[in-house]
Amino acid sequence: MTKRNLMKAAGAALLLAWGGAALAQDRPIKIGVTAGPHAQIFEQVKKIAEKDGLKIQIVEFSDYIQPNAALAAGDLDANSYQHKPYLDQQVKDRAYRIVPVGYTVNFPIGLYSKKVRSLADLKEGARVGIPNDPTNGGRVLLVLQDKGLIRLRADAGLKATPLDVVENPKKLRFVEVDAAQLPRTLDDLDAAAVNTNYAIPAGLNPGRDAIAQESAKSPYVNLIAVREQDKDKPWVAKLVKAYQSEAIRQYVQTEFKGAVIPGF
Repeated sequence: MTKRNLMKAAGAALLLAWGGAALAQDRPIKIGVTAGPHAQIFEQVKKIAEKDGLKIQIVEFSDYIQPNAALAAGDLDANSYQHKPYLDQQVKDRAYRIVPVGYTVNFPIGLYSKKVRSLADLKEGARVGIPNDPTNGGRVLLVLQDKGLIRLRADAGLKATPLDVVENPKKLRFVEVDAAQLPRTLDDLDAAAVNTNYAIPAGLNPGRDAIAQESAKSPYVNLIAVREQDKDKPWVAKLVKAYQSEAIRQYVQTEFKGAVIPGF
């Protein structure tokens, strides 16, 4: 091959490389969310981000496990559906290299019932559904402790489990269920704790229907997460800026009327 041909080949390879890089930057950023409020909010974030040149593709999930697995595998660029205690547990259990990059909203968890109108009405031996993941299950037990129904070991922390219950005057029985399925248990159980992002699609209004609710001041503010290697990339800053805008704050306050609270 002549010197001129070599130079042509090198130039063509360089153009292909530049073209590939351009295509990679032009593709939409894939964001994993759970169905319900997280998806609704991100539809609004998408509009704002596009004004800043950031294209977003929203991918909906129906559980809490897959969005982190998909992010770690590279099938997503970011996700927005979890709070930090949950992410910390996932990182510990599964060795994910996933990090938080910005806070989003808080969903005060509520307890619901079709059989009683208040926690005080729960009878001895009542069956109470709680999420089967350690962070959200512990979250519910802390609410029940705050309401005086149980007492937990002093060192139980945020990830308390039914095994940490040391006083249970009503002998409540805890039924651990996948969080997304808890709304369906209300016909069978005496009460169930439902995360707000699953309660709203199920027709449950936290302000109207919950017989008890978590305080808004909690460590469970949700967040946007990305792979550790991506945290300093320009698109991440654009994404967080779009979410934490005044327009999104007003949308959340107007649309959800206190059931979802801005955490930024």
